[in-house]
Formats: sequence, C-alpha cells, structure tokens
Amino acid sequence: MASELKIFSGSAHPALADEITRYLGVHRSDATVTTFPDGETFVKINENIRGRDVFIVQPTCPPTNQNLMELLIMVDAARRASAERITAVIPFFGYARQDRKDQPRVPITAKLVANLLVAAGVHRVLTMDLHAGQIQGFFDIPVDHLYAMPVLIQYLRQNNLHDNLVVVSPDVGGMKMAHAYSTALDAPLAIVAKHRISATEVEALDVIGDVDGYHVLMVDDITETAGTLTAAAKILKRNGAQSIYAGVSHAVLKELGQKRIEESEIVELICTNSTPFAKGKKVNVVSVAALLGEGIRRIHHDESVTSLFDIS
Repeated sequence: MASELKIFSGSAHPALADEITRYLGVHRSDATVTTFPDGETFVKINENIRGRDVFIVQPTCPPTNQNLMELLIMVDAARRASAERITAVIPFFGYARQDRKDQPRVPITAKLVANLLVAAGVHRVLTMDLHAGQIQGFFDIPVDHLYAMPVLIQYLRQNNLHDNLVVVSPDVGGMKMAHAYSTALDAPLAIVAKHRISATEVEALDVIGDVDGYHVLMVDDITETAGTLTAAAKILKRNGAQSIYAGVSHAVLKELGQKRIEESEIVELICTNSTPFAKGKKVNVVSVAALLGEGIRRIHHDESVTSLFDIS
C-alpha cells in the first residue's frame, strides 16, 4: 500500500501546483516559505510528513538562483522531517542550456545542479522537455522526463491548426523536436538556418525546405527574448508562408520577448504554463497540470509513466 501523498509548492509557481492538486483531488500541503530581510530563505513544513510520499513542485525559472535554492532548502526540510520519498517536480529545469563544455574553462552547470539536488536528499525527479535530453544521465537517481508535445498537438487539432501545415525548426538544434512534431502531424519538415549575433540578437539566414503557401508551425523547447522565433518568422514570411504559428514548451517571456512576439509575423504563440512568465499578446497558454498530475499519480502508485509519451 502506497504511503500518503503530500504535494508542496515553493514560491516559483504556486498556481500550477494548485492546478495539479485539483487534478489529483487533494489539497496542497502546508509549508511556510519566506525570505528574511537579508535575502536568506526560510522554510517550515507545517504538518506531519513522517513516512509520507512527498512531491515538491518548483520550476527553476527566474529568479533562477532564488528558486533553485528554495527548492534545495525545501528538500532538506522534508528529508529532516523523515519523508519516506522526496520527488522534485521541476516543470522547467533551469541551467539546462549549460550542459557541456563548449568553451575553455567553463562549468557544466546542469551537472552541478543535478549533484546539488541529489545531495539535498531528492530521491527522484519529474521534469518536462529538458533542453538537452542527456541531462537525465547527470543524475544518479531516477528521472521521469515528460514531453509537452501531446498537450500542444491536442490544442492544434482542437483548433484545426493542422491542415496544409509544414513544421519548421527555427534552428539546427531543434531538428529532433521538429521531426517528432512533423511525424505526429503527418506534415512536411523545414528548417531555418540562423546565426546568433549576441544573447538577445539572432539573424536568420535561409530556409531549407518548402514553406510557400503553407501554414507554418515553428516548434522549440524554450523562448525568452523571442529573438530566434521572430527572426525565423521574418524569413519564413519572405519565403511565402501563408501564416506562422509557434509552439513552445517553455515560455520565459519578459518585456522584450513579449514586445517582439506582439510586433512579429507570428499569428499566435502556443506555450505551456510550465513557468508563470507565459503571457502576453498573441500568447495562448495550455496547461500541463494534468500531464504532471498524472505523472505524480503514477509515480506515487509505482505505475509506468511510459504511456504519457503517447500522442493520440
């Protein structure tokens, strides 16, 4: 018999945690998470969790360091309160783009974060659409890696956005994701070659594939400044695209990104609520609470989560 389920939330995205608990038909467990005047985080778990199965929902989105540290402290509090098992539910995994040494004398910060989570007392991780899938191998504990694609594709089909469609990767690195979408939607595939000028500026160079007269769906795992998406949209429009949509797993849109999307050729940005920054004009948000909630339910009951990857 499974131990009692307890779901806690840090301060990063309590609205998502509440959606998850509603899906599961439970109440969010009670914890105090505050910040001292000097910036230190204080956590107190306000109920008995001895021998319980604890899930802590905390995307490590901006402010990334604050949210990551808060998660580590919550895990330590749960471990010291004798929780039977602690699962870190990280819908958006910060530092995932620092996954390799691509320059001399730089860190592999994604591996460091994995080490910190394990050292704090995490027994397993539930996450979604890692920027680099190999990050799963950075952990010496089980990692359940879910995908937002079934949720986004369901939205596309419900809104009849899958006819006369070509799927486009806005850069070379997104080809694997774009191919998965094109296969699921039975649509042709194209790619935009790009050159990154700076952290916020991107130049789209050419389109490989035919987009003339098609509706275009650009897919990517994350957008922040929207530089890649909006630069790609310009060149796609010049190459005859009828209309341009974007589907993104994680939208971390601040003012610059929202402004660029609003002023771009993109008709609609479809993204998930993995972070609280998925908002703005032309932005439509689909919820992944049911996906994460079902993952939590299956982990709690020691069931397989493989079928959550299926697209129907």
